[in-house]
Amino acid sequence: MPKAKRPGRTSYHHGNLRDALIDAAVQLIEEGGPDNVSVREAAKRAGVSADAPFRHFSNKTALMTAVAEEAMSRFRSEITNAVENVATGDPIERFAAVGIAYLRWAIRNPTHFQIISTRSLIDWDSSEALRRDNDAVRSLVEGSMAEAQRRNMLRSDDIAETQIAARALVYGLARMYIDGHFAQWAAAGRTAERTAQNVLKHFVTLIGK
Repeated sequence: MPKAKRPGRTSYHHGNLRDALIDAAVQLIEEGGPDNVSVREAAKRAGVSADAPFRHFSNKTALMTAVAEEAMSRFRSEITNAVENVATGDPIERFAAVGIAYLRWAIRNPTHFQIISTRSLIDWDSSEALRRDNDAVRSLVEGSMAEAQRRNMLRSDDIAETQIAARALVYGLARMYIDGHFAQWAAAGRTAERTAQNVLKHFVTLIGK
């Protein structure tokens, strides 16, 4: 399984303690899951005193929320770039591009995907950055569906339910890949990734007329 690595920093240097602590938290998650993370352990990994991080992160939830904010920013960029690269004006193709980009990002960044997907680990309500980036992604999906509905391109008139079904599908496919379930279906590695993408494409053909 690919690991989500932030390039460059592995320890604290003057002026970037906050980033070093986020790096350390990601490393700790990769090694032992979210339960492996504490602010003090992140400080130890970053090579600073146990008290140093608390001017940036008052507790574990604050640190995990910062990890999620960075992850969500990258996720938004992945989705936005995918939609901008759609060559046609077909709103269903833009909708499909969001799903494919979602899967690609989740598969290549399993640690960050876990953090932004598990709301109990973070303080979603207090983070303007998380809500802003999430709303930007949702607006791309909703805009594509609304345009497809106006152009009479959808089988169902209930675009809210269609969006929920799509969200459940891509989330489930990403979790299946990350948790290794595709091996039960004789698919692994790149084959599993292609299988997940093909299933999503099949869903997209079913929602259009």
